[in-house]
Amino acid sequence: MAAARSPPPGGPVSSATMHPNAFTFGAAQRRRESKTPSSSGSHSRARLRSSLGMSSSEGTLPVLSPEASGRPKSDAGPSHIPVVRLKVVTDTDLGLAQGVQFKTMDLNSIIQLLQDQPEDGLEEKQLQSIQRMVQCYQNGFPLRDLVQIFKIMSLCTEKIEEQPSFLDTVCEILKLCRLPFLKKKTSDENIYAKEISEAVALLGDLIKVPNSELRIQLCKCIVDFYHAEPLKKQIAGYQQVTSAYKIQMIESGALAETLVLSWDLLQAELLEKLWLLKTLQHLSTSEVNCNLMIKAQAANKICSCLNNPDPSGQLLFRSSEILWNLLEKSSKEEIIKQLSNLECLLALKEVFKNLFTKGYRHYDRQLRNDILVITTIIAQNPGAPMIESGFTRDLILFATFNEVKSQDPLVKGLKLSNSYEDFELKKLLFNIIVVLCRDLPTVQILIEGKTVEALFTYVKKTERHKVIEWSAAQHEELQLHAIATLASVAPLLIDDYLACNGNARILMFLEWCVNEETFFSQGNSFHGTGGRGNKFAQMRYTVRLLRAMVSLGNDTVNQDLCSHGAIKQLIGILKITVSKLKEEAIVLEIKSDILLILSCICENHNQRKEMFGTEGVDIILHLMRVDPKKFQSGLGHNRLLFSTLDCLWCCILGCYSLEDYFLEKEGVFLLLDLLALNQKNFCNLILGIMVEFCDNPKTSVHVNTWRGKKDQTAANLLIKLWREEEKDLGVKRDTDGKIIDAKKPLITKFQEDQKVIPMPASCPTTSIMEVSENIRAKIYAVLGKLDFENLPGLSAEDFVTLCIIHRYLDFKHKHISP
Repeated sequence: MAAARSPPPGGPVSSATMHPNAFTFGAAQRRRESKTPSSSGSHSRARLRSSLGMSSSEGTLPVLSPEASGRPKSDAGPSHIPVVRLKVVTDTDLGLAQGVQFKTMDLNSIIQLLQDQPEDGLEEKQLQSIQRMVQCYQNGFPLRDLVQIFKIMSLCTEKIEEQPSFLDTVCEILKLCRLPFLKKKTSDENIYAKEISEAVALLGDLIKVPNSELRIQLCKCIVDFYHAEPLKKQIAGYQQVTSAYKIQMIESGALAETLVLSWDLLQAELLEKLWLLKTLQHLSTSEVNCNLMIKAQAANKICSCLNNPDPSGQLLFRSSEILWNLLEKSSKEEIIKQLSNLECLLALKEVFKNLFTKGYRHYDRQLRNDILVITTIIAQNPGAPMIESGFTRDLILFATFNEVKSQDPLVKGLKLSNSYEDFELKKLLFNIIVVLCRDLPTVQILIEGKTVEALFTYVKKTERHKVIEWSAAQHEELQLHAIATLASVAPLLIDDYLACNGNARILMFLEWCVNEETFFSQGNSFHGTGGRGNKFAQMRYTVRLLRAMVSLGNDTVNQDLCSHGAIKQLIGILKITVSKLKEEAIVLEIKSDILLILSCICENHNQRKEMFGTEGVDIILHLMRVDPKKFQSGLGHNRLLFSTLDCLWCCILGCYSLEDYFLEKEGVFLLLDLLALNQKNFCNLILGIMVEFCDNPKTSVHVNTWRGKKDQTAANLLIKLWREEEKDLGVKRDTDGKIIDAKKPLITKFQEDQKVIPMPASCPTTSIMEVSENIRAKIYAVLGKLDFENLPGLSAEDFVTLCIIHRYLDFKHKHISP
């Protein structure tokens, strides 16, 4: 998002006080120059021809004619062959013809001169020697000389305070550092890497010199490290070092950390600060530099100055770009920690408020949205003082003023357009409400901002021919986002939810979702997934909202829901989804959520279970007839079956009329069919339902009547499950299934291996906890209600296991109370 934004335009300035944005024009010119084909290829080809004894078309190896040598013409005839003397052309000669011959200097003598004791005329000698050096290296510094050159620059910098004439010298050297470095051999990069890295690190010390021109020249130098340019003149025997190598030296020299640590020194001069920000913006494109900057508290330093005055707008633009790069390339947790303070949040708040209320350009709106994303990331930290800074209140006001009229002067006369940036802003504001509501003290501000009322304005069918501020696709996406936001906010504001007639509005919207009224959904957004050309997306998020409310267990909400006929309406929706809709993932999710809603409403309420009625039982029976192959489809059949079994437990068990109807429709047979699949995820739940059903005296007949594959009986199935469970738990049994350790007949391998752990007396022991964790206790309970007698279809091994099951309670009691 941020990378695509272009900086605001800036005005021209002189070269001495060049604005950071002026670099753009120079860079463009240099990029145009860099496109000029280099002549190095022709040089290489000439050397190749020379080595092969071939003459080039340009006359690289010319034959000297008599006219050329000044001798008179020979009168010899055709048979006379003149003697021609060939000259061997060396690489140096080629360099002289094709480029510039590089002249070396004795840099150690200059260093010695700079270190000499002061005397008359010494300063002039020093400046002259450095000037000769600058003239010598007009085309760039070789890698082998860089350490000495940086040493010279460092010595000159030390003299600036007492001898200001050295300032221009340092600036001249920095200008040459902006040129590409030169290497004689490819291996030079590795040979001199360590020394150059240490030398480049010294550049950071220059910013501590209190001189604006020097600081700006230093920033320009570092910025140019990131923009490789071809040499204007070819240097004989040397090649240009890539910008990647220079960047690598910056990273290994920890220059980014040094510059950030010098941030406070540049607060007085805006132009210096802008150039430093431009430099840090380039440095922050590297993960290594970002980590170094974070180590120096860059996020905190830069964010706290966001609201500083700057007519050009460059400060805010570059600061936000740096913060984005830091978030993307370094530890997000550390950045959030650095930004989670009152000073940073106040700066962000003022910037966002100004951009929201006064920004009118495309650029302003992009920047406003970027600031909001950064704020959202900070708000994820519970320790961030969002409320104390007043930012939370402003954000909620900005999120709701379009839907709920406010008298606050901050939003007086404000109106959002249907531009892409304002549309993104609206979604970002909905999103940050979800983040803010995780902090419970925010609830009171949400109440004052009438957040629930504002969000409920989207929970209604789209009215045709009505003028709205958003396009149809935008309105649909905002509608889905608002409903999803309500699912997080409404459970915290139950009174507001009931005051808005939330249940009635949700049920009315659900009714629209299932009617046959034509609606062309766009399905373009994250929330619209699976809902293109239909109302599935609206139904999914509305059902999620309803599930969030009933999951609270608030009897007022649930009773209000029942009084509006929710149970019958939800069963009607289930019938439509079961009979008419394809088994897509979104449809299965809707079914699962509706079943969970019915479970929450009807649990422990016989009157509501009667309202569930035989229609509900028929749907449960239909959903239980699932093809086992669908469990591996990944569409959500597993979750749907869980919800179905949970709904069976909560909506049918305990209501005798519904239990009898379930038995009449062979519901127990379906339960045993599912149990026979031996799906470990379902066995515990199915056996729990069987235990409850066996309280009904009519159940035992159905259990004993059931037959599975190969004429398997229910008793054989239960005993087989017992043996498999004990095998998985590592319980010791012999080949006939008899007890091996009579002192510990039920002990599992986990319990044997477990060490003695001191625990409070109120905590249950492992022996008690395992009763609910495995299925042995439930199998014992089911067989116990069948009286352990007259069980058909058992083998000899089954009878041995049945004896152990019969004594389960005695064994367990002995184990718990030795």
